[in-house]
Parts: sequence; C-alpha cells; structure tokens
Amino acid sequence: MLAVLRNRVYRRLFTAQVIALTGTGLATVALSLLAYDIAGGNASAVLGTALAIKMIAYVVVSPVISSFADRISRRALLVSMDLARAAVALSLPFVTEVWQVYVLVFLLQAASAAFTPTFQATIPEVLPEQREYTRALSLSRLAYDLESLFSPALAAALLSLISYNWLFAGTAAGFLASGALVVSVVLPWPTPVERTGSAYAKSAFGARLFLATPRLRALLALDLAVAAGGAMVIVNTVVLVRDDLGRSVNDVAWALGAYGAGSMLAALLLPRVLDRVRDRTVMLPAAFILTGVLALLVPGTAFADGPWAWPALLAAWTLLGAATSVVLTPCGRLLRRSATPGDLPAAFAAQFSLSHSCWLLTYPLAGWLAAEAGMAVSAAVLATLALAAAITAVAIWPRRDPDRLDHVHVELPDGHPHLQDAVPTSVGFRHGHDYRIDALHQRWPSPERG
Repeated sequence: MLAVLRNRVYRRLFTAQVIALTGTGLATVALSLLAYDIAGGNASAVLGTALAIKMIAYVVVSPVISSFADRISRRALLVSMDLARAAVALSLPFVTEVWQVYVLVFLLQAASAAFTPTFQATIPEVLPEQREYTRALSLSRLAYDLESLFSPALAAALLSLISYNWLFAGTAAGFLASGALVVSVVLPWPTPVERTGSAYAKSAFGARLFLATPRLRALLALDLAVAAGGAMVIVNTVVLVRDDLGRSVNDVAWALGAYGAGSMLAALLLPRVLDRVRDRTVMLPAAFILTGVLALLVPGTAFADGPWAWPALLAAWTLLGAATSVVLTPCGRLLRRSATPGDLPAAFAAQFSLSHSCWLLTYPLAGWLAAEAGMAVSAAVLATLALAAAITAVAIWPRRDPDRLDHVHVELPDGHPHLQDAVPTSVGFRHGHDYRIDALHQRWPSPERG
C-alpha cells in the first residue's frame, strides 16, 4: 500500500491531508467539550444542531463550487480554503454563546465543502492507474481514521496539560501546514467541461449523475446507513461517557479513538480484498453489520450499569468504525467508474453534498432524540433507518454491474462522430462501450431496451 507514496505529488498531498485531519480531530474533541460546557446535559442537542448546520454548508456550497471548479487553479482554491479554515479555528476559543458556535461551524464547513471535493477529484489525475488509485483510497481512508484515532489520543494527552480551548490552535496549525504542502507541488489543471445551461444546471449535473446511475443510487443509500451509525458515535459519545457512564473527559477521546481504530484496521485490510472481490460484495454486508451494532445498542444503552458497560461501548464503537470504513473506502472507485475524467469534480462534489445531506438528517435526529427521549430511543430509530437504507441498496445495485453496456441512440443523427462503430437498427443506432452518464447518455439503459 505504501508504495504509492513514491509519487512525490501524492506524497505531499497525502501528508497535507493527514496533518489537516489531525487538526480537525482535535477540533472535534474540543467542540464536544465546548458544547458540554455551554449546555451541560443538553450537549447532544447542541452538537446535533451544530453538526446539522455543518451539513447544510456541505450540501449548499459543494455543488456551487463544482459548477466553476474547472476554471480555477486547484492549488489556489485548496490553499485559500485552508487559510479560511485556520482563521475560523482561531476564533472558536472565544465562543461564549451557542449561536456563536453555530455561525463559526457554518463558516468552517463552507470552506471544507469547497476544499474536500476538489482535493478528492485531484487524486485520480495524479494517480491514473487503477491499482495505485485503490491503494490511495485506502490511505485516504486511513488519513480520515487519524481524525478519530490518533487525534483523540493526542487530545487526551494534551488535555492533561492544557485546557481544551488550546486544541483549536492545533486545528489552525494543521490547516496552515496543509496549505504550505499544497503550495509546494504543481497540480494538474482541471479538465475543461463544455456543459450548456445555467449555473444551477451545471451545479446540478453531479446530482443527476448520481440519480441516473444505479450503483451510485445504491451508494447514496449506503451513505445514509453510514450516517446513522456515525451520528450515534459523534453526537452522543460525550453524553454516553460523561453522564451515562460517569467517566472522565479523557475517556471521551478514548471512545472516539476506538471508533477510529476499527475504521483503520478495516482500511488496512481492504486493498488486498478489493483486488479479488467486487466493491458490492464487501460494501453491502458491512452496511448490515453496522445496522446490527446499532440494534444491539438499544438494550445496551437502556441498561448501562455494570463493569461491562465501558468495554462494551468500546467494542461497539470499534465495530461501527470498521463497518463504516468498509462502506466508505471503495466510494472513489465507484465514482471513477461512473464519471468521465472531466466530470469527476462534479461527481465528487455530488458525493460530498448528497452524502452529507444524509448526515443533515441523522445528526439532529441523534441529538434531539437522545436529549428528549433517551439514548435507547435514539439508537432504535437510527438502527431502523440504517436497516431501511441497507435493504434499499441491495435492491438498487444490480448483482451484475459491468462497465461496458450495449445501448441504442435514438436522438443522434447518422454520421455523428460518436456513432462510428454503431449498427443501425429499426429504433436507432446500437453499440457498446464503458457507459457513463454525460451529454450524449442521459439515462441508464434498461436490460430490455438497451
């Protein structure tokens, strides 16, 4: 897996990602503790609302950026967003009111909504070979896991020496270091895309790509299952550990670290697995494992007394992290299969926006239900949501999902360059190739009609 780091550009981009995400992980712990300081036992509701605002920023900003991302230097965009995120992180220690948390979270995540899809769309152009790209996806997943494993462990160590407000300074330092590393490399310019229509139509193309491609519709359903499990962990851990189990501030960080440990272990094992089996074969079972763990939390959170409760929580979070990683790691492979090179930024932006719209539902649901009805009810509702999403993904994603599909063009005139190898039929021109939704292919061919 590490051989891919021989590529100088990718090595620096990966290092930038690791440093920035480590800083983000520190902010996650600090934000949880800040919410607990401001709202006490109502911290789940505050966190749920703050994270819902984060998702609104993701859903709204990402598609808009993708509509003109092919006309902007990727390096300039990435660096400017890192600088913006650093400035916001430095403002968080001075927050004294809940509404201030909400405003700063929106600004921080609006910058991330511009940064992350652009970064993701750059990697397949830096590493065009499929085998190398698969390893890069697993390394990227490991980088995200550092946010929930190394960062909480680092936070736990730092909290024994400093107050949590200083963790936000670490976040700002991470973003500044990320920007410096991005400046140090030359990135490919985005492929210009000729797409007619309004700015709204251009920004909506990625969503249309998702809705028209069966495997991507299934991916969206799997994103909802992941969001259900992740919301339970991110929103409710602080209250579960501090109030229900009566444990220390440091244990909040260790619980989040268990989630990251499971995710990291799965990401380390996946590349060799994905060399031998299809993405569908690993992603769908993982969604049902995630659902099962959420279902077990219902009796577990209702009867949280006893010495077994803390190790059981750590085990559950580890399993949830592993299942989440198995679902999320192959996502980039699916997007690469499903979009032309020029449309990759729009595809990644749509994945970013649509997947986070799932979190927009689950974050407040997890927090408000926990605050008003209790942890057991919150876990039960999220488990039901995850189960429905997993079943939907199985129904949508065809067992046989080849890249090359035969199809018929009825709208293109005879002599069109795209029809050079096509065979005339009574209903149009038939041919086959690796099929992707684009200007010439507006819908997915049905097995019967082509």
